[in-house]
Amino acid sequence: MQIVVLDGYCVNPGDVDWSPLKQLGTLSVYDRTHPDMVAQRLRGAEAVFVNKVKLNRDMLFGARQLRFIGVLATGYDVIDLGAAQERGIVVTNVPAYSTEAVAQHAIALLLAMCQHVEYHSALVKNGAWTASPDFSWWKIAPTLLSGRTIGIVGCGRIGSRVAKIADALGMRVLGYNPEMKSGFVGTYVSLDKLLRESDVISLHCPAKAETVGMIRKDTIAQMKDGALLVNTSRGSLISESDVCDALKTGKLGGYAADVASEEPIRLKNPLLSAPNCLITSHYAWTPKPMRQKIIDVSTENLSAFLNGSPINVVG
Repeated sequence: MQIVVLDGYCVNPGDVDWSPLKQLGTLSVYDRTHPDMVAQRLRGAEAVFVNKVKLNRDMLFGARQLRFIGVLATGYDVIDLGAAQERGIVVTNVPAYSTEAVAQHAIALLLAMCQHVEYHSALVKNGAWTASPDFSWWKIAPTLLSGRTIGIVGCGRIGSRVAKIADALGMRVLGYNPEMKSGFVGTYVSLDKLLRESDVISLHCPAKAETVGMIRKDTIAQMKDGALLVNTSRGSLISESDVCDALKTGKLGGYAADVASEEPIRLKNPLLSAPNCLITSHYAWTPKPMRQKIIDVSTENLSAFLNGSPINVVG
């Protein structure tokens, strides 16, 4: 079997192991693939693995040998599922590989907004504490989370894990989800109630028609003045210009994200110059054990397909 990985670098820059996949066929791994090169690299491939490379209708109908697509991630919006189904191509993903890592990063972003650790560390290194007459010195007092309310928008595995950590910090937890899943530590409420009552709002939704742009001018207006917003899901869930405006007026007290509407983030993105805004480079999912798990589960997905019993099928 001819197996191709079109954009393997982010999953494996060299510190994890592709060898499980090599046992299933002849493996070609490309660090990155420009859209203009996709058709050429799919030629003759029976199985392809992608992370962020988009496979559209023309590409899928042009790859006549292709029978299997493995997404090296949980989200699969890069695949034209309708075209894949027409072609009879099985599409799989890797569910729940990064729950702990992304939940940890969401809380790290929240704590960074509340504690101002790097800001104060830089001031200390520049002599500000040394020059102080007092043993305790700060420029911005920390924000205490205990007793505050956090609203979790999207109560799947990651959202539920963030809820548990927030509960352990002494926060009141509210949740909004289309389905009220069992095991959630907080209280399910309507989205309007969550927006009104939350001091912190953390987004954990896939990018779908009903979620894209859900945080915008009119929904921000429903929030508490000075609310903090965390986004470790997708940049498209927010209107970046509206969030920027809310940060400038103080309606939002802070925004912290690991995602942007275009990735890598563009220099024209208004959030790059917004006050009280922290942005990291979509790396919450990247601890080494998570990336090896992606390869291992992807191998299991392809093996199950070859055995006639596909698993983790999407669409």
